[in-house]
Amino acid sequence: MTIAEKLTILTDAAKYDVACTSSGGDRRGGQLGKTMAAGCCHSFSADGRCISLLKVLLTNVCIYDCQYCVNRTSNDLPRAMFTPRELAELTIDFYRRNYIEGLFLSSAVVRSPDYTAELMIRVLALLREEFGFTGYLHAKAIPGADPALTARLGQLADRLSVNIELPSAKSLALLAPDKKKEAILDPMGQIRDSIRQAKAERQKYRHAPAFAPAGQSTQMIVGASGESDYHILKLSEGMYRKYALKRVFFSAYIPVGTSPHLPSPVGFRPPLLREHRLYQSDWLLRFYHFQADEILSPDLPHLDPLLDPKCAWALNHLEQFPVEVNTADYRTLLRVPGIGVVSARRILAARQWRSLDLDSLKKLGVVLKRAQYFITCSGRMTPGLRVRPEGVRRALTALEAPALAPQYEQLSIANF
Repeated sequence: MTIAEKLTILTDAAKYDVACTSSGGDRRGGQLGKTMAAGCCHSFSADGRCISLLKVLLTNVCIYDCQYCVNRTSNDLPRAMFTPRELAELTIDFYRRNYIEGLFLSSAVVRSPDYTAELMIRVLALLREEFGFTGYLHAKAIPGADPALTARLGQLADRLSVNIELPSAKSLALLAPDKKKEAILDPMGQIRDSIRQAKAERQKYRHAPAFAPAGQSTQMIVGASGESDYHILKLSEGMYRKYALKRVFFSAYIPVGTSPHLPSPVGFRPPLLREHRLYQSDWLLRFYHFQADEILSPDLPHLDPLLDPKCAWALNHLEQFPVEVNTADYRTLLRVPGIGVVSARRILAARQWRSLDLDSLKKLGVVLKRAQYFITCSGRMTPGLRVRPEGVRRALTALEAPALAPQYEQLSIANF
């Protein structure tokens, strides 16, 4: 099999893994490549897709039979495997051609977790040590691998990720019986502790080695099992706190199997809108000081498909509105639909010099089509505006309508 044939198979097999981000840390002293904390430089393919990272599997030969995974051992599909040197040289070749600025490396589990991790380490070691590559490297830690191998991966990579895949141990046992919850969570804890230790050492010794300086992330599949949005958000919130994750990625389930424990592929549409709402909720957890129990509850376990989570929360807590923009504190401003992190900070800075009105807010970046129902400026709302819960809901839902158009769904599905 030629390198081009392997590349076609293994890049296609990697498209289901979304736990990928281009933010990295500074690495100096190499001969080739550059990465900055702000992220990788971007280049684009002929059809407009960003291809700044070569996203590829080392192999799609797998010993596991996870029912939700296209690379499961029982699936009949073409198999391929790079040697470490082939993949390292391919990465450098693509970099020199200005196709990419870094590598996202994942793999199916071939032979054993330890064997797979050793092969991945060889790829990264060749890039760092033989080719002197200091560009961005994101590696997928292999659950069940020896902790010493995970530690070595972290020394070579800018970011590590361990995919939790399914939101509960029950679903994992049903759909991926070869995997254990502990084998996934233990490496996450090890990576967290190693990152903290490396940061502490670098505060004392400037040249102490870094460990995954861009942190760690994980991925959950949405729609393959029956967990609610509330369950998923609570799990995400817990992992942010316990494992200091940089990101939790959500991936809408794409039918790749016929297991009776999975949704029937007949007429099934990937839950892309649900994935989108979960990302919006995750944003509220990370940047808007919300808690999962504020967004959803056991009595209201699913996100509103017609409204973004922030608008839905505001409509359910109208007793906290309207907010006076000239006196409200930062956290209160963040709760207002249409006011984001940047515009809230601009409001705090601008009102030191003058009283703000609606025109001022528009210039500061506030989305008044949403915010006007929830704010006052010097005690005044938009002239003639009627604020009734049912009317506000209809107006906010109408603003969401373009994003819910069939074209949006078709475009998202085409990305797979």
